[in-house]
Amino acid sequence: MTITYKINHPITTDQFIDLLNASTLGQRRPTENRDCMTGMLQQADLTITAWHEEQLVGIARAVTDFHYCCYLSDLAVEERHQRQGIGKQLVTEIQRQLQPTCSLILLSAPAAVDYYPRIGFKKHPQAWLLTNKKKKPKIP
Repeated sequence: MTITYKINHPITTDQFIDLLNASTLGQRRPTENRDCMTGMLQQADLTITAWHEEQLVGIARAVTDFHYCCYLSDLAVEERHQRQGIGKQLVTEIQRQLQPTCSLILLSAPAAVDYYPRIGFKKHPQAWLLTNKKKKPKIP
């Protein structure tokens, strides 16, 4: 199976929502809030998408200054396309767009906590999270 990777290729909000729902990440994102999902796409600094023919099968979405830090907001691959190296390649494609001085940072979904060390990430003990109190998480 051939997968094509595209940099900042436009996708629709519906494509984004459908992909997240077809991955394990859909449970952790406000996919019922179209305005939020549209804003997440429009305000991302960098997106890499993975395509099988004309079908969107993966995405890496990031907020970054390209020089010092890059927050990988979403890394999602359709469940039926997982374990084929697509997620790892999406991360590699993100890194190719960054300066060598730029660190890649993310918060892992509980189901993916064992995945990231396998593709080179190191756990960081001094990370902090301040959540929006008005935000209602989908999963505790």
